[in-house]
Amino acid sequence: MTVKLDTEGIRCIGIFEQITGAGARDCIVDNTANKVILVVKKGDMGLAIGKDGSNINKVKKMLRRDVEVIEHSPDVKEFVEYLFRPIHVKNVELQTKDDKGLVYVEIPRKDKGIAIGKNGEKIKKVKLLLKRNHDIDDVVLK
Repeated sequence: MTVKLDTEGIRCIGIFEQITGAGARDCIVDNTANKVILVVKKGDMGLAIGKDGSNINKVKKMLRRDVEVIEHSPDVKEFVEYLFRPIHVKNVELQTKDDKGLVYVEIPRKDKGIAIGKNGEKIKKVKLLLKRNHDIDDVVLK
């Protein structure tokens, strides 16, 4: 699946890859939250963060924004687990309904609020990244 990037996303990926040496697959620039979300290639998480967070801190300074890094996985279930970290995901179930990809994610009841996030921000981010990276149309928390 190909991800479409805007000019700002391409610029952020360029800076990120140059500083960290890690490969990025996707980038979402959230101007309202002054944040950049980068999806890095599987196995590049250590490079992205750097020793004691040095690489990611340099990227934050250069972009003058908060930076969130998520590791990609070609496996949808594993990618969902990465998206919800640090929450423990009990189970991930994939379904297709009316040609739409659905993911049912089972998490501990005590973590539901964290999984949804303030004003639904976290769950919106999860849905957007799953749509862009795995063509999943909806996420349902169980």
